[in-house]
Amino acid sequence: MTGTTRSSQGLDDHRKRLLFRCWHRGTREMDLILGRFANAEIATLNDEELAELERLLEIPDPDFYAALTGSLPLPPEAGGPLFARIKAFRAVDVD
Repeated sequence: MTGTTRSSQGLDDHRKRLLFRCWHRGTREMDLILGRFANAEIATLNDEELAELERLLEIPDPDFYAALTGSLPLPPEAGGPLFARIKAFRAVDVD
């Protein structure tokens, strides 16, 4: 997969920006983790979850990846239920 499979059509500008940021993190691993999550969930996130996603996107890739894999704890200011959803999310490629 080379990037988003979800069209940004129908999304408000805020969601479009977040979808782009999820797919353009800087490391391929984080692009795939956050991008796939965003493809599946961005349209249904409420305002609180969107704000939490923005906070999570401010975490540097190495720290965020380490928190997702359990190597490091997530910084307290970014902790919340959305992180657990991202960590538990598993995307399945459909051919």
